[in-house]
Amino acid sequence: MDAPFSFETRAAYLDAMAAEPVDLLIIGGGVTGAGIARDAAMRGIRTAIVDKGDFGSGTSSRSSRLVHGGLRYLEHGHLRLVFEASRERRILQKIAPHLVWPRSFLFPVHRGSRVPRWKVEAGLWLYDLLALFRNVRRHEMLGKRAMLRAEPGLRSKGLKGGARYFDAQCDDARLALANVRDATRHGALAANYAQVDHLETADGRTGGAHVTDLVTGVRHAIRALTVVNATGPWSDELRASEGERPVLHCTKGAHVVVSRRRLGNHEALILTSPIDGRVMFMVPWGSITYVGTTETECAHRPDEVRADADDVIYLLRSVNAHFPEARLTFDDVLATWAGVRPLLRQAESEDPRAVSREHAILEGGTGLISIVGGKLTTYRKMAAQVVDLVCKRLRELDGRPLPPRARTHKLPLPGGEMRDLDLLIDSTEAEGLHRTVATHLVHTYGSETAAVARLAGSEPAMAEAIVPGHATIWAELVHAMRREMAITLGDLLIRRTHLFYVAPDQTLERAPDVAQLATQEMGWDDARRNAELDAYRFEVARSVAFREDVWGQAEG
Repeated sequence: MDAPFSFETRAAYLDAMAAEPVDLLIIGGGVTGAGIARDAAMRGIRTAIVDKGDFGSGTSSRSSRLVHGGLRYLEHGHLRLVFEASRERRILQKIAPHLVWPRSFLFPVHRGSRVPRWKVEAGLWLYDLLALFRNVRRHEMLGKRAMLRAEPGLRSKGLKGGARYFDAQCDDARLALANVRDATRHGALAANYAQVDHLETADGRTGGAHVTDLVTGVRHAIRALTVVNATGPWSDELRASEGERPVLHCTKGAHVVVSRRRLGNHEALILTSPIDGRVMFMVPWGSITYVGTTETECAHRPDEVRADADDVIYLLRSVNAHFPEARLTFDDVLATWAGVRPLLRQAESEDPRAVSREHAILEGGTGLISIVGGKLTTYRKMAAQVVDLVCKRLRELDGRPLPPRARTHKLPLPGGEMRDLDLLIDSTEAEGLHRTVATHLVHTYGSETAAVARLAGSEPAMAEAIVPGHATIWAELVHAMRREMAITLGDLLIRRTHLFYVAPDQTLERAPDVAQLATQEMGWDDARRNAELDAYRFEVARSVAFREDVWGQAEG
C-alpha cells in the first residue's frame, strides 16, 4: 500500500528537506518536474521537489489534455518530434491507462480549406508511419456522407469528406500528480505551496534554496548538491537571478468549455479556423466539450494569464463556422482556462504556430540546470535526459558511480497496475456503487479505485454525488486530502475532481459544503475557511472574466 501523501506528510517532507542535504532539489512541480523527481528517485538519488502552487497547477493543468504525436507539427517539418511523441504516447497508455486513453478524431475538409484532402491523407499516412503503425488503429479516409453520419451537426455545405485518426486524451493535472506520488513512493520528498524565495550560492555554485511554506509561513533552508529549474514559463525568471539571458518565447493558449449537448458532437474533431487557418481541437469530456487552443503572444506574467474576450470570440466563431446550427454565444461558455507555453525562442520565426516544441537542457554559470521548452507528451523522455546530466554532475562532485537508467517506461504509475478496466468497473459496481459512479472512479483512479470505494462504503453520505447529475462523490474529496496532498479548495474542485469545469456555476453553490468538509478533515479555522472560499470565488470569476471584457468594450 502507498505511503500516505497528505497535508500532514507535506509538513514532514519539508522538515526532512531542511534537516539534511539532498542530492537533487527540483523547483517546479509541473509534469516535467514531477517526471524528473520520479526518474531520479527511482535511480536512488535523494530527491526533493517543491512548487509555489499545487502540483500541476500551472501549464500542466491548462493544456488541451492530449497526449499526441503532433499531427499539426508535420506541416513545419518536425518529424523527429512526431516520432518521439508517438513513442511516448504508447508508453503512457501502458503505464497509466486510467489517465491516458485512446481518442478518435475526425478531420473534416471543406472546399477551400487551407489543408486540402490529399494533403490530409498524405499527412496521416506519414503520421501512422512515424508511429510505426502501432497506433490504436490506422487512419481511414471518409467521404461526405460518412462524415455527416459521424457528426450530423457538421457544416455540410462545401464538405468534401475527411478522415478519422487516433491519438490519446489525458487527465493532465492528475498525470503530474501521479508522477509526484510515485516519486515519493521511491523515497523522494515533495511539497506543494512551498515557494522558493531565492537560490543559495556558495563558492560560485548553486547549492540549494531558501523556501517559504505558504501554508504556515515557516521558512526552510534546503541544501542540495544539484538544483534543477523546471518552472516552465517561469524558467527565465529563475535563470535571470543567476545572471542568465532569457531563452523563452512564451505564448498563451486559451480554451472554452461548453455543454456537449449544445454542440452535439460524438467524437473529437480537429478543425482549421476560417479566421486564420490555425489548427485547433474540439474534444468531448463527459458532459462538456472543450475547444482550443489559441496561440497568441503572451502579454502578461504567467500567474495573470486568463482567457479574454478576443480569445473567446475567436474560438466561438471558429466552432460556429464548422457547426453552424449550434450558434454558440458567450452565454454558452461554462468556463475557460488559459495557460502559457514556454517555447524556445527562435529569432527567425515570428509566427507562434511555427515555433518548435523541442526542448533544451541548459547549465548556467553557477551550475543551475534548467529544462526549457518541450511538450506534455514527451515529459518522460525530457526528465530522463535531465537526470542523466544530474547523475554526471553528482559523479563529478563525490565520485559516486552512475546508476542504471530508471525503468520509467515499464513501471506503472499509481493506479496503472491493471489492464482490464471493464473487469475493475464490474468489481467496483459489486461493492454497491452505481455503474456510472464505478465507471467514473475506475477511469480516474485505476487500480486505486478500491481505496475510494472503501471510503464510500464507510458511511452513506460518502457515496453521494457532490453535485446532482455528476458522478463525483464525497469520498473522492476525503481521498484527495488523505492520499493526494490536496491543500486548498481549488485543489479539490479544480485539479483533483474537475468539478470546476463540468458542474453548473462551477460548483459555487456546493463550495461552502466542500469547505466545511475540508475544515473537519484538515482543521481549518474560520479565517482559513473564509479565505479558501474567497480564493475559489476568485478563480471562478477569472474563468468567466471575459464577460466583463465584452461589457467594457460595449460601454466603450
